[in-house]
Amino acid sequence: MEDEVFDQIVSVFHSLVSWVAAGAMVFGGVVPYIPQYRDIRRTQNAEGFSTYVCLVLLVANILRILFRFGRYFETLLLWQSIIMIATMLIMLNLCTNVRTASDLNTKRRSFVDFDWSSFWLWSRFLDYLQCVLAFTLTAAYVTYLLLDSALFVESLGFLAVFTEAMLGTPQLYCNYQNKCTEGMSIKMVLMWTSGDTFKTGYFLLTQAPVQFWTCGLLQVLVDFTILFQVYYYSRYPQKPASHTVSHTTSAKAL
Repeated sequence: MEDEVFDQIVSVFHSLVSWVAAGAMVFGGVVPYIPQYRDIRRTQNAEGFSTYVCLVLLVANILRILFRFGRYFETLLLWQSIIMIATMLIMLNLCTNVRTASDLNTKRRSFVDFDWSSFWLWSRFLDYLQCVLAFTLTAAYVTYLLLDSALFVESLGFLAVFTEAMLGTPQLYCNYQNKCTEGMSIKMVLMWTSGDTFKTGYFLLTQAPVQFWTCGLLQVLVDFTILFQVYYYSRYPQKPASHTVSHTTSAKAL
């Protein structure tokens, strides 16, 4: 009798842990952007956040969804991609509205201008939607044509997770250009790091395709490099801190 009760408790606990892990996988990637979203809305300044982060995640998750047509992976990871795409579109909408409101005299840039110099620097959220839709339709058509090729499918999977592994590089470069991390949410990066570490461990434990966990390790490395930038630029300032714009500084975020 006692053994049955113990087995039931273990079974319930195992189910609970599985549900928590599943929830963390699906929604954990979104959580880091909540403090950054709130900071941008509060300060009405999006200069500290690179919208190329949104580009990287949109491309990575669209490709990951297409990869699933050629090689099955967990439905949880599919939902993770769908929710992340929606989150990045919300972030883009906010950043576009904030930057348009603060740059009233700037020439309007549009996706249909096909001007490479203004790529991903458009003035309307609709232009970003048009670009994402065009990329999705093109990638879906190519995938449909080459779906029978094992080499293409595996390459598509690698490209999807490798692109996601490069998630932090736009922010890394933005910090390098600015010579500071002012305006970037430190909480966001800390959540990136913890989330990517958990995600990589999950990939290893569930024996996900090798592309997933190898690129996960690379993503964790990029996260730690950004955290090193936070330390370095706070310890050795490269330029005076701005007093004209109310940003969330590294010290406040910490």
